[in-house]
Amino acid sequence: MSSNTPGSSSGRAPTEVDAFAEDYFERMLALNPEEATVLGRPGVETEYADYSPAGREEVAQLQRETLTRLAQLQPADPVDEVTLHAMAERIGLDVALHDSGRTELNNLASAPQGVRMVLELMPAQTEQDFRHIAGRLHHLPGALEGYWASLVHSAERGQVPARRQVQAVAQQCRSYATEDGALAGYLHSGQQAQISSATEQELAAGTNAAQQAYRVLAERLEHELLPKAPETDAVGREAYRLHSQYFTGTALDLEETYQWGLAELARLVAAQEEVAEQIKPGASVAEAKAILDADPARQLSGTAELQAWMQRLSDEALAALKDVHFDIPAPMDVLECMIAPTQDGGVYYTGPSDDFSRPGRMWWSVPPQDESFTTWTETTTVYHEGVPGHHLQIATATLVKDRLNSWRRHGSFVSGFAEGWALYAEQLMAELGFLTDPGDLMGMYDMQRMRAARVVFDIGVHCGFDAPAEHGGGTWTPEQGKEFLRTHLPISPAQLDFEFTRYLGWPGQAPSYKVGQRVFEQIRADREASAQQAGESFDLRAFHTELLGLGMIGLDTLRFAMRR
Repeated sequence: MSSNTPGSSSGRAPTEVDAFAEDYFERMLALNPEEATVLGRPGVETEYADYSPAGREEVAQLQRETLTRLAQLQPADPVDEVTLHAMAERIGLDVALHDSGRTELNNLASAPQGVRMVLELMPAQTEQDFRHIAGRLHHLPGALEGYWASLVHSAERGQVPARRQVQAVAQQCRSYATEDGALAGYLHSGQQAQISSATEQELAAGTNAAQQAYRVLAERLEHELLPKAPETDAVGREAYRLHSQYFTGTALDLEETYQWGLAELARLVAAQEEVAEQIKPGASVAEAKAILDADPARQLSGTAELQAWMQRLSDEALAALKDVHFDIPAPMDVLECMIAPTQDGGVYYTGPSDDFSRPGRMWWSVPPQDESFTTWTETTTVYHEGVPGHHLQIATATLVKDRLNSWRRHGSFVSGFAEGWALYAEQLMAELGFLTDPGDLMGMYDMQRMRAARVVFDIGVHCGFDAPAEHGGGTWTPEQGKEFLRTHLPISPAQLDFEFTRYLGWPGQAPSYKVGQRVFEQIRADREASAQQAGESFDLRAFHTELLGLGMIGLDTLRFAMRR
């Protein structure tokens, strides 16, 4: 095992910059107990962050002070140089977003979803575990109350979420609070674990309190915020530029990226046409997909079959890649595949606890009307969310305690890095020979095509760019964009509705996948060219280990780090 292998000793002593980053991380963690739960930290299992305007300002003030102190530090080595670059970039954008006055409200990544999702990561086996869950459920209403105060505060300053997002989140809140909703399952789990009657009563009371809090929030959204909400979904170029930079870690040339997205989309459609010819000579892409859909060997029925299949595929991929194409030491060689307790649609990954006692997990949120699945469409998703995608990237960063401080490992999240790597990983699996089946290859191109279409849709709609003539021409409208997505996104109608709403409410995030992949491919191509010019062989496995050992950083910082 080389010194670059995750988990091996590098002999690097912590520096003044590391100590500063550790102190900042701990102070931020104290303000965000949910993140402590994500990391498996004990002591604040029942707490929530302060989502009120005062709580948000406290975080921003700490960040402003940190930026001032950051400028006074001197790096001791190249690792410090990257840390300082990354912290200045990330924290600076956090402050800029706070100062914009916006309180995030969307159907995927805002407080109403986050305060519930943290419950999924809490241990649920022992009596004490369920007491912790009950305690957090009791505190959930306070978290939502603070969040509502922030929504009102932003609205008073002219920052009101779009009507579509308000309606979507209100509907989600009601679904969480139903008798068979996401919150009700904790009481059932506690009863199965045979907890005491006293704890069961605490859990039932906490569940009722949380459910009522979501009903109250739904009522407020519908009756107080919705009348003020604008019909317009697009945020405009200036706001979009800031959000895009936050999600990618680089300032995009939006016009150039939009045109590149159109060209990339055309390239992927052509690649699919070639695969369709392999499936059946003369077949169109739609005809080839119909053939794949009709193949009984590619069918899964129900969520139990889906979960078993994705766990088996994930285990096979991990075994095949381990110590051959990637460094995957224990304990990061374990990944659990789960069916999510929600039914919103989408697939997501949650990382391991800091000590790996809770492994990394892939979650599939299945809409109730989706009862059958086809493996050819989902194989690449397992690689994206698991190995060599999100799990390999996030678990590697978790493991390298000997080289990176806690902020570098856990305190920095950049969608362009995380999602860019996962999308790069999809294409890499084809390159490594794991997608030789034409159906699985068609599925990979489907997912790549979807991400390219999102570049076009997201930038085009939010920035008011002109649509190509073949897509109706004129300035993009959401309705026109939805028809465009229906053409290019290989998902069910329920998933399409969810994704369409997601892009409109989370500006700049959807293109970060393809933008990040583009940067990873550019850096790799530059390294390969340099090796060739020097008459040396290019070690792809070592390149990936070096890259993933950086932790999650913005794309500008990534370029900076890989030049060091």
